[in-house]
Amino acid sequence: MGKRRGRAEKKALTDEQLLDLIGGGAATSSGITISTEQALRVPAVMAAVRTISEACASLERHVVEIAADGTETVVRQHPAAALIRDAANDWTSAFELIRQITVDALTRDAGGLAWVNWLRDEPVEIVRYRPGIIAAEFDADGSGRPSYRINGVPTPAQEVIHLRSTFDKAPVSLAREAIGVAVAMERHCARLFGKGARPGGILSTPKSIGDAGVAKMLAGWRAAHEGADNAGRTAILWDSATWTQTALSSVDAQFTELRIFQLQEIARAFNIPAVLLGEMSRATWSNSAEMQKLFLMLCLEPWLLALEGALRRALFLPEDRKRFAVRFERDDFSKVDLQVLATSINSLISSRVLSPNDARGWLDLQPYDGGEAYANPNTGSSQPGTTTPPARDANQDEDQQ
Repeated sequence: MGKRRGRAEKKALTDEQLLDLIGGGAATSSGITISTEQALRVPAVMAAVRTISEACASLERHVVEIAADGTETVVRQHPAAALIRDAANDWTSAFELIRQITVDALTRDAGGLAWVNWLRDEPVEIVRYRPGIIAAEFDADGSGRPSYRINGVPTPAQEVIHLRSTFDKAPVSLAREAIGVAVAMERHCARLFGKGARPGGILSTPKSIGDAGVAKMLAGWRAAHEGADNAGRTAILWDSATWTQTALSSVDAQFTELRIFQLQEIARAFNIPAVLLGEMSRATWSNSAEMQKLFLMLCLEPWLLALEGALRRALFLPEDRKRFAVRFERDDFSKVDLQVLATSINSLISSRVLSPNDARGWLDLQPYDGGEAYANPNTGSSQPGTTTPPARDANQDEDQQ
């Protein structure tokens, strides 16, 4: 395999691709057209996409060799190892590559696409092109077998990393209605407070004072009461005028609750706990930790498995896929909470599931002499090199007395 060559062929774009290219998007029932760029301007959508993509890209990645008995050994000298661990190419780090193709899979129906440059049967670089450069098509027979084109040139599937979302649709596309409602509420909020859609109060008089009188009354009121220096001063009204303070209606008072509900709706679309999007109204110390565990198990783990599969298909030859695989290091999340990690390691060592050197390997520390023994450090009888003392003879004790 080598660099792609061939004559560029024109290929018709789908409606969605055309809309993305011209900055458009799909219309929603709220009357707002939502494109990928507009969706990412919604803070909840941006937070969900950023949380998932950066969490995936933050984990360490390794190429492992699978033995016949199923054990896996990290292979650091494999040509693909440097591409997924250090730099995908001369201008893109491995972190940026994983983050960007995950972002594409979360926001675009085409998924996350990148090209692997093969030279002498070895991958030498991975290039993520802007959306629309790599096109994916699927067989009409329903088998789901994909074929790819880069700038119209047919490209072997072996050379393409393709990360696809659930239902073959991006969460942003499936949640366009919810996102549209969130945008509509955001715009209403801006009009309500930014343009003074609701006044702070009403000055009224029992008789007509004319335009000139209204202007003088407002000028005097502003001069006497507006501004930080005039806060709290006693109001003096003219000619039997009255002041009525306006208040939000019951519908307006629930506006904040409606916005929180819409944030939760967007969180459901991405299968991410709302607490990770900043919705802390019902968060406690205990359930926040549980929500993070649910995020790892139910949201992040499926994406990690999909990434491992997509990288494995494109970074190894077909005959090598049974022997080599890509693995994301999940233990990095437990290392964030040192107290939880220390408690877990101590428990596993005490129960003799791990040896001290096994645990030091988790922490990327060098082993020490004698640390390979499985012993409970909390009891002296199970220490390495110790023996259980013989039982004492009761008759001997009586003779000594």
